[in-house]
Amino acid sequence: MEVLWVGAAYALGMLASRLSLPPLVGYLGAGFLLWGLGQGSSELLSQLAHIGVLLLLFTVGLKLRWQNLVQSQVLGAGGLHFVVFGLLVGGMVLLLGLGGRADLFIAAGLAFSSTVLAIKLLEDRRELSTFHGRVTVGILVLQDLIAVALLAYAGVQKPSPWALLLLALPLLRPVVSWILEKSGHDELLLLYGLGLALGGAELARIVGVSPELGALLMGAALAGHPQTSELSRTLWGLKEAFLVAFFLQIGLNGLPSRAELPLMLGLLLLLPLKALIFFVLLVLFGLRSRTAFVSSIALSSYSEFALITTAAAIEGHILPPSWGPLVGLLVAVSLALAAPLNRAVHVLYAHLEPFLLRFEGRGHHPDSEPTRLDGAEWLIVGMGRTGGAAYKMLERQGQVVVGLDADPDKLERHSSKGRRVFYGDSEDSELWERLEIAGLKGVLLTMPDLEAKLRGVQALKLRGFTGIVAATSYHREEDPLLEKAGATLIFQPFAEAGERLAERALGLDTERPQKVSSPSGFMEHDSK
Repeated sequence: MEVLWVGAAYALGMLASRLSLPPLVGYLGAGFLLWGLGQGSSELLSQLAHIGVLLLLFTVGLKLRWQNLVQSQVLGAGGLHFVVFGLLVGGMVLLLGLGGRADLFIAAGLAFSSTVLAIKLLEDRRELSTFHGRVTVGILVLQDLIAVALLAYAGVQKPSPWALLLLALPLLRPVVSWILEKSGHDELLLLYGLGLALGGAELARIVGVSPELGALLMGAALAGHPQTSELSRTLWGLKEAFLVAFFLQIGLNGLPSRAELPLMLGLLLLLPLKALIFFVLLVLFGLRSRTAFVSSIALSSYSEFALITTAAAIEGHILPPSWGPLVGLLVAVSLALAAPLNRAVHVLYAHLEPFLLRFEGRGHHPDSEPTRLDGAEWLIVGMGRTGGAAYKMLERQGQVVVGLDADPDKLERHSSKGRRVFYGDSEDSELWERLEIAGLKGVLLTMPDLEAKLRGVQALKLRGFTGIVAATSYHREEDPLLEKAGATLIFQPFAEAGERLAERALGLDTERPQKVSSPSGFMEHDSK
């Protein structure tokens, strides 16, 4: 049985990848295929899927910033969208005559967006820490909190008074941080992260709250710790493998009857409206059209939470059993449509930009990008470890340097050290069109995402920039693509750092060992 799951998931995931679709579309298809072959879900698959979701939300908690939840864009746009879209779906379902309580379950479930899909796709594009990534995650967390309250009100979950103690989980930070630092870097770190995620979930379940929320809050207790990035990377493979079970399980719920397909189609046609309402609200709350568009596309699917509310309603005899397969297919199709749409979101915005800019409000936006570099000679786009080290090296050589990054935390860290850094999203064509590049000797593109680097190189060449355009390359197959786009210098951090290390070692006085700094500073940890 397990071999059949893995084989079907791999085969259809590979097929989806060959068709330039995210593999998860194939996993969903594999679930329906297995159901068609007479296979069903099992306790093991359910447990694996549950652990996958817990690990996903735990890693989100590691990057959570509570101040993001109280932003007007999150509370205002997220809260209003829940009310508006919930009323819209509720009104549509009301015509079926199911009753007010059934309407509540369906409207609430479909008003939420898929946490699993949105976070996974943002993580794949390495945009979880960007401005639009934080807005999206903030709205998703807000929806999860509303979900807990709604389930309690509807009688599905009854939180005990002790549930309020979950808010005190951050007080455990000194203890869990100390143990984290003692866990090393191998399997003990993996086991510790898994234990924290499962422990937070179990604690939440005991006090009558969603286990998913408990895992997220446990991760948030460690947010900001220097070792959280390593912990997240260590859990990555385990999380990805278990999430395959989650997508398989959706398909294994089966298909609705033909008589129910028109209703499912009608609910599916509401998805563009769901995204449109998000876009309008985010623009009204002061965001640029690009941030609003990318966030609204990330939130444009139906949520796995709809499966939870529907299952609970069926168990409580509020909804007929036929609603289980209907909602399962509805969620699966919405995820399958949203996945490729999100993958192409930056290209899509580039085509729609002239039209969408008309809706952008005037005045200052919290996600505004610079247009002037005030005499900078070098521009570094991507202020991570490599970008930060390059900044320090150029500055030591007396060069005038400016850095751009889309991660507010990185900007704050570098600004506190007196460096000139500004918010800028390298995927934004508007940034490259408006940025003043006269006087620049060169631009260093040190972002991890290949698509972002290609877009930056092409935009600079399109504007006739004749200076140096340097880009990092982490895989050999990226080199010809960057060369074709017009990069004048390609740097391979891992390979070239090894070569420079050997050169330095050969040049040392073997009789008097010396301390050797990182070659060119490119691989030096940014701790100063």
